[in-house]
Amino acid sequence: MRTARLLLTPYAPGDEEAFVALFQDVRVSRWMGEGSSTEAEDRALFGRVFTEVYARGLFDVWAVREGGTTVGHAEIKPTPEAGGHEIVYALSPDAWGRGLGTELAGALVEHGFGPLGLGEVHATVSAENEPSLTLLGRLGFRHVRDIQEADGSTTRLLTITRDRAPRRAPGSSER
Repeated sequence: MRTARLLLTPYAPGDEEAFVALFQDVRVSRWMGEGSSTEAEDRALFGRVFTEVYARGLFDVWAVREGGTTVGHAEIKPTPEAGGHEIVYALSPDAWGRGLGTELAGALVEHGFGPLGLGEVHATVSAENEPSLTLLGRLGFRHVRDIQEADGSTTRLLTITRDRAPRRAPGSSER
């Protein structure tokens, strides 16, 4: 999948170091899943992308590249918290502040409504992650409900429906 500035490709074994570096960066991992994990856990997660996700065709997951450099991670997958397909994206801090997050999230939404044929797409975001909440709001996502986490934090469930989505996601292009 390609956008104006990004190329989303399935991971290759040689992407392990970039994947681990992204997930080990606490500025990124603080917003991902359960937060920071060990390097060994991130390497095991990378391995599961191949042995479980790709091998069993569970969902779409990509390395995000800009100009040949891996700058992020993206996926769209069914999740019980959302009750449907959720987008997940992360960009390295050196890619922040240039509109790439909007471009990436928009492409994931378009993929959900296009090739996957979904009627709605979800995102779960920490209530403290104002940049992602703002980004998703600009794309047309609406707050559905709050999820209280075991650690006392709050996660926001956001949803965009096909009829609320922009005709063409910002920065997107054909597959």
